[in-house]
Amino acid sequence: MTALASKEDNDTVAQALATGAARLREAGVEAGRRDALLLLATALGADPDMLRLRPERRLDAVERSAFEVLLDRRAGREPVSRILGTREFWSLPFKITCDTLDPRPDSETLVEAVLTRLGDRTAPLDILDLGTGSGCLLLALLSELPAARGLGVDISEAALKVARENAAALGLGRRADFLCAPWGAALGGAWQVIVSNPPYILSGELPDLALEVQDFDPPLALAGGPDGLDAYRALAPEIARLMAPGGLAALEIGTTQINTVETLLRAAGLAEFGRERDLAGNWRCLLAGNAARPVD
Repeated sequence: MTALASKEDNDTVAQALATGAARLREAGVEAGRRDALLLLATALGADPDMLRLRPERRLDAVERSAFEVLLDRRAGREPVSRILGTREFWSLPFKITCDTLDPRPDSETLVEAVLTRLGDRTAPLDILDLGTGSGCLLLALLSELPAARGLGVDISEAALKVARENAAALGLGRRADFLCAPWGAALGGAWQVIVSNPPYILSGELPDLALEVQDFDPPLALAGGPDGLDAYRALAPEIARLMAPGGLAALEIGTTQINTVETLLRAAGLAEFGRERDLAGNWRCLLAGNAARPVD
């Protein structure tokens, strides 16, 4: 563990925050001050806003030591969400572990796209989430659709354990089931809504990812094969087979993949498509229906 600074230099919140932010910036962390504040609040068991209002608050030896430990981890480029073990998604708290992808704000584009296109949000719906990970997509949708039920499928039993815990913690356990299986191969039935955030990073681009991603997200949730499309090739026929008449599918895609993924889905028999951009203006969500349901 690297010493943060001398005791005298870090007696107060203001001093500890300043030296912590400087250290994180030196380690290449862009939002050094924000992350230092979150970690300091965790070390002190306090609210970040409270710390902003009390910069003169003094730290004791135990608090300084706890802050240094957290700061060491962030300086090693471990994301704050992984240090804390939780990530907010769709204004809901989700537990994450080394076995789950850290949910990104961009993925909320998919949730919003599905909700926008549903007519009656109080109608009973069956939702299928292929590659559910932490369960964030499925559980965010269930939180907005009180009569819906859902199934989250993942090849990782460790990830499914986390998803089950998230469902229980959010009070959604009675409406969410989880299955360990490869995509939809083990499934039958007809699903009104199918969602997925599959791995889509090109194998050759994995070494170029931010250290927070390549060192801490599970490779299984990132690697999409040489062209990034392996998962979509597997998913396209399964979605076409499992979608109910009038159903809707929503897939997260990489920023340059929308045309090729649409071609794969069209070849599988889906005929109606829609697109949504994320907050950065990149294509992030591809929607697909069938002949019974045009997609806006």
